[in-house]
Amino acid sequence: MENRQLANIFYETADLMEVQGDDPFRIRSYRRAAEALESQPTQIADIISDDKAVLAIPGIGKGMLLNLQEIFREGRLKLHAELLEKYRPSMLELLKIQGLGPKTIALIWSAFQVSDLAGVETLAREGKLRTLPRLSEKTEQKILKSIETYRSISGRFLIDTADQTAEKMIAHLREVKGVEKITPAGSLRRGRETVGDLDILVTGPCAKNEQQRDAVIEHILKFPGILDILVKGENKVSFKLRTGMQVDVRILPPESFGAAMQYFTGSKNHNVTLRQRALKMGYTLNEYGLAKLDDNSIVASHTEDEIYAKLGLDCPPPEMRENCGEIELADKHELPCLIEEKDIRGDVHMHTVETDGRNTIEEMAQAAKARGYEYIAITDHSKNLAMANGLDDRRALEHIKRIRRASDQLEGITIFAGIECDILADGAMDLSDEVLAQMDIVIASVHSHFSQERAEMTERVLKAIANPHVSLLGHPTGRLLLRRDAYALDMDAVMKAAAQHRVAMELNASPDRLDLSDVHLRMARERGIPLVINTDAHHTSHFDLLKYGILQARRAWLTKKNVLNTLPIEKFKQALKKDWSSAA
Repeated sequence: MENRQLANIFYETADLMEVQGDDPFRIRSYRRAAEALESQPTQIADIISDDKAVLAIPGIGKGMLLNLQEIFREGRLKLHAELLEKYRPSMLELLKIQGLGPKTIALIWSAFQVSDLAGVETLAREGKLRTLPRLSEKTEQKILKSIETYRSISGRFLIDTADQTAEKMIAHLREVKGVEKITPAGSLRRGRETVGDLDILVTGPCAKNEQQRDAVIEHILKFPGILDILVKGENKVSFKLRTGMQVDVRILPPESFGAAMQYFTGSKNHNVTLRQRALKMGYTLNEYGLAKLDDNSIVASHTEDEIYAKLGLDCPPPEMRENCGEIELADKHELPCLIEEKDIRGDVHMHTVETDGRNTIEEMAQAAKARGYEYIAITDHSKNLAMANGLDDRRALEHIKRIRRASDQLEGITIFAGIECDILADGAMDLSDEVLAQMDIVIASVHSHFSQERAEMTERVLKAIANPHVSLLGHPTGRLLLRRDAYALDMDAVMKAAAQHRVAMELNASPDRLDLSDVHLRMARERGIPLVINTDAHHTSHFDLLKYGILQARRAWLTKKNVLNTLPIEKFKQALKKDWSSAA
């Protein structure tokens, strides 16, 4: 069992304990343990026999060690199983609905003994929820809207979940005889922020050798976590995992690799336009190759470049293939040179043990230096985020001194002193201007009062942008993918203000945020507002999340000139002073 699965058991246990009204201290201990497991780079399965190693993990005490040992010994946690039996597994689905927290669900359960989505929806439509304490007709309508939103995204997965599943499948098949390449395609390859079905292409001699192909298919079906086998054909295997994700694996001959990659990468609209172009030029295009219409002879199939070139086009990067003008640019040989991970010179949004991070200033800096970064900024939370032990003015000033001391002592990397400062409900900043003035970088972020009306929220953000000390607007729309919609915000007004006050916009690379969206990133690019791609790291391992931010940036056709933290340090310092002359 992997750390993510262990963390999920503890999160679910904590949520169900809260529904039950258990001791808040015990509930917090399960959540702390879950957070510790999520951020732990070492797999607990590898160290579970070493009590000291497990207990050395912050957030894991003796009680949690016993729980972990029980899970590995019994295959389950007894408390978790008992709570599921008492409240039924359907209650866990209710916990995914925005506006239905554990306390509200407990109220509903106590009054109506309802613990499933359909039941709560019926209660809301019948006007029965408003009869409960703290609930109203407006609450009912919000719950109904949240249920509708949840159903529209059900069956989709965050990009990192799909990516990790693909990596496991690649590792699972790597040593099988007759397999040469195992490659993800579909929406994962295009860098979509959420993924439905996962497409995997397998090419090699096994496609033409029946014995090898049968062996590969049998090995595919031994992949851990398969719940249902949907298709077992000659060259395609489809199955559903316990997580709910559907995986489609296709086995193709090597000479069809390029055509298959092009076809199964998509998007559908891109492919339709490309096939229409092929027909006008006397060709037909499918997953096996580009062929002449008159005699069906293949003229291109081995590589994507070969296929696009035969159609008179440059090969668009997968992230651009959404039929949004990329084919026209490819025809004119004007495709942009998109940003790459190697272009990033620093990460300027991260947290340390001073608030809710897992590592020290020095540990974060050393990890960033190992990645080749020239600079980072330590940006712990401000005091309004009490659950994260946010900094007040006094602690912030002390923290600045520690950051500057660490920067002086560490060679090969510069550490900027920064803060992620909360934008309060009225638009005021959470720390005094005197303290903010001493920061190298101030990220202004909304962390509360998400339900404000559009006009009020917009005015709140505009006020923060106008603060002369604010450098960057953090995760600007506040969305949490598959969990929480963006708050109501006039992005046109926000971007006009950002351009006027020289406040850059963040692309938060955390895969559950990817905020800004690709649509909003294009808006910023078109208006000349530079972006900063950050990981919002709370652990050194979170620097690896940068790749998802890069994918999102590429979907918005960003180049390195659109992104401030591709600049060398002196020019980046200049940009922090609101001089964007080095940016696009």
